[in-house]
Amino acid sequence: MIFERIAPEQHDTLDGVPEPSETPRLIGHGQAASMLATAYRAGKLPHALILAGPVGIGKATLAFHLAHHLLKHPAFERAPDVIAQPDPASSLFRQIATGAHPSVLHLTRPANDKTKSFKTVVTVDEIRRVSRFLSMTSHDGSYRVVIVDPADDMNTNAANALLKNLEEPPARTLFILIVHAPGSLLPTIRSRCQMVRLTPLGDEELMTVLQGIEPPPPEEPAARAALAERAGGSARNAILLTQYGGLEIAAALDALVAARKGDIAGAHRLAEAVAGRDQAIQFDIFNRHALDLLSSRASEAALAGDLARAKALSEAWQEAQNAISETETYNLDKKQHALIMIDRLNSAMRM
Repeated sequence: MIFERIAPEQHDTLDGVPEPSETPRLIGHGQAASMLATAYRAGKLPHALILAGPVGIGKATLAFHLAHHLLKHPAFERAPDVIAQPDPASSLFRQIATGAHPSVLHLTRPANDKTKSFKTVVTVDEIRRVSRFLSMTSHDGSYRVVIVDPADDMNTNAANALLKNLEEPPARTLFILIVHAPGSLLPTIRSRCQMVRLTPLGDEELMTVLQGIEPPPPEEPAARAALAERAGGSARNAILLTQYGGLEIAAALDALVAARKGDIAGAHRLAEAVAGRDQAIQFDIFNRHALDLLSSRASEAALAGDLARAKALSEAWQEAQNAISETETYNLDKKQHALIMIDRLNSAMRM
C-alpha cells in the first residue's frame, strides 16, 4: 500500500511515515485518552495540557486526535466518553492534517530559508502567531486548539511569549504542549498546565505501529525482542533503528566506547558514515545515542550513590547537547563534530 502524505513536511519527517496530524489510529495511551474525553464531556477540560513522555511514543498523535474530538463534538455535554477515531475520508480530518483548519494552530520548528532546511528551535515569531490566531473569532463557536510540538524546542524568548498567552487565554481555547523532558520548560509554564504523563509503548503496541510501515518489523521473535529493547517503547526509535541504519550506528558507537584502546580508524569510519550530505537522519541517530549513553551512565551512577560521577556525566551530557546545537545552528563540520563527540564519550566514560 502506497502512503500518500497530505500533512506539511516537518523538521523530523520520515519518508513513508505519517505525520501525527495524518495518523488516523492512536496506538496505546488508552487511559490518558479516556481521561481527557471524560474531562471534556464533564466540562472540566483544562485550558492547557502538557503531554509528556519519551520521543516517538504518540504524544502528538494524541494531541491531534483530541483536537479532532473537540471539533467534531462542539457540544461537550453530548460528546462521547471516548475520543472519536478520525475518519481519513472526512473533510475535518483532511483539514486538520493539511494544516488548513481555522481552529487548529500547529507550531513547530519553522523553515530556514537560508539553509533550505528547518531552524533548530521554535522561534518567538512562531509563538507570536498565537495572539493573531486567538484574536480571530472561531468560525462556528467551537474550540480553538494550539499545539506546540515540541515545546522543548522553544528558545527563551518564545517560552516567555507563550507564557503571556497562557496567563489569560480566551474561553474555549486549549493549549497542548508536546514535551519530551518537562524539566526543560519554564516552571511558570508548567504551573499553568495540567501534566499528562504518557508511558512508552508496550512491545505488542510497538509492533502494531510498525506493521503499518514499510518494511514491516522482523518476523523472528528474538529479532523483535531485540528491536523492542533498543527502541525503548518508541515507534520513532524503532523506525530509525530498522530503516536508517540505527542499529548499526548504535552498535558501532557502543563498541568504540567499550574498547579499552582508542580505535582511531573505527572512529573515522563511523564519523564518515553519519556526516555525509544526505545523512541528516543518521547524524541525528548518532547524536541521540551519544546523549542516551551519557544519560544512562549518569542515572546508573546516581542510583549507585556515586554523586560526583553522576554530576560529571550530567555536565558532559549538557556539553554534548550544546555541541550538537552549535553544529546544527552554525552548520559546522559534521565529521569533526562526530569525532569530537566520540572522544568526549570516551573521556566521560573513563572518569
